[in-house]
Amino acid sequence: MFSRTIFSRAVRQTASRSSAFAAARPTPLSHPAPATSFLFSLASQRRLLSDAVRQAIDKAVASAPVVLFMKGTPETPQCGFSRASIQVLGLQGVDPNKFAAFNVLEDQELRQGIKEYSDWPTIPQLYIDKEFVGGCDIIVSMHQNGELAKLLEEKGVVLKEEGQQAEGETKE
Repeated sequence: MFSRTIFSRAVRQTASRSSAFAAARPTPLSHPAPATSFLFSLASQRRLLSDAVRQAIDKAVASAPVVLFMKGTPETPQCGFSRASIQVLGLQGVDPNKFAAFNVLEDQELRQGIKEYSDWPTIPQLYIDKEFVGGCDIIVSMHQNGELAKLLEEKGVVLKEEGQQAEGETKE
């Protein structure tokens, strides 16, 4: 379901820029002081998220009221945590028209970028109304204690059962 055009374009732009910078980047061995070398290696372990990738993720997060970054697709999840997250959202009755899923396995930049974007180390990641909610453990916990149902209801992203009317609607 992930729109490759959003990320592919960003990745191509980033790749063309990053290859030029990679050659100019000093290696940890080129730093003379051991303390500086240690700090440099720590800084280099955390990659900065490029503007292009950040903008593409911003666009993906804003693409629907409920957004899940997962491994695989809702129809064929590729990990148990992604499967559990999809099942919970299904049990909650999330409206498919208000839901978007993005397969991080399709794009390495997305897979790494979303972790840096949210500062959350694992996938899947759930966003509701452009706000990061959490990973599978948080989703399951919120489902079990009723917080997720309340949040989804407040945001108006749950399918209405037949005969049930939305707040403010009147029967004619």
